[in-house]
Amino acid sequence: MDTRTNYLKKKIYLAGHRGMVGSAILRKLEESGYSNFVLRTFSDLNLIRQSEVEKFFNEEKPEIVIVAAAKVGGILANNTYRAEFIYDNLMIESNIIHAAHESGVEKLIFLGSSCIYPKLAPQPLKEEYLLSDYLEFTNEPYAIAKIAGIKLCENYYRQYGDNFYSAMPTNLYGYNDNFDLETSHVLPALIRKFHEAKVQKSESRVEIWGTGKPKREFLFVDDLAEAILFLMENINAKDLYDKGISQINIGTGEDLTIGELAGMVAKIIDFKGEIVYDSSKPDGTPRKLMDVSRIHELGWHHKTSLEEGIRKTYDWFKTINS
Repeated sequence: MDTRTNYLKKKIYLAGHRGMVGSAILRKLEESGYSNFVLRTFSDLNLIRQSEVEKFFNEEKPEIVIVAAAKVGGILANNTYRAEFIYDNLMIESNIIHAAHESGVEKLIFLGSSCIYPKLAPQPLKEEYLLSDYLEFTNEPYAIAKIAGIKLCENYYRQYGDNFYSAMPTNLYGYNDNFDLETSHVLPALIRKFHEAKVQKSESRVEIWGTGKPKREFLFVDDLAEAILFLMENINAKDLYDKGISQINIGTGEDLTIGELAGMVAKIIDFKGEIVYDSSKPDGTPRKLMDVSRIHELGWHHKTSLEEGIRKTYDWFKTINS
């Protein structure tokens, strides 16, 4: 295993540093004493353009790369903008991973998503279940793009020996989340819906897509950031591939139904109206619980309970909507 002292002076390129995930990783790295960053916004560097990415890597020559840049969204966005989700994500990851190889990057960590696993895979989801069955249709383009990123990292290791590997977080939420009802994931959407219903007072009910029966796991984004720091400092590609896995899961190992989640959010926000389920809308995958035994064995565990994380997220949401 590596040590922090080996990495503190390394030049780190964090792709997607302004997003929810990237900003959390940046905060955690800074808190841990890291300061040698190379960062670019979309207006400075369009990751979909190969020539721009190659020019950036040739000029800056980062030593560590963390790929948190992606086009993301909930069921509605994934199912509506299917071509954009597969094209944009394929291009972003392909350009970064190939340029990292060409410029001799020492370590690259690619962030994927739990949607890479088959729709009806056994629960909890083990790393070995990748590509064992068909995917959930609503987010298939995004999932295929993420699987391609995993396999890019794996095969750049197998052919070239590049120290590139992938981490698969479960459903994330937290500071800097997306609360747009058309493109957000379920938890931030619930926070916004219940908050607006409470503030408007005239609204006595909140409608939720689906039956409320699917089960989901949620990880506070600051806990994910700690996990990425842990992996960066301690784990190399060989540690995963020698065990026969292409990626490592990051989650809590705990889940609940969407209905239970809605009840928890309503309680935290103090919404006292009716919760109504629109069963004509899709539920998505019936259950997505990650098997996190491998990362637990390595020494990392999440710290933030779901209720505590939702309270922190709601407090932050209120500050930007006051």
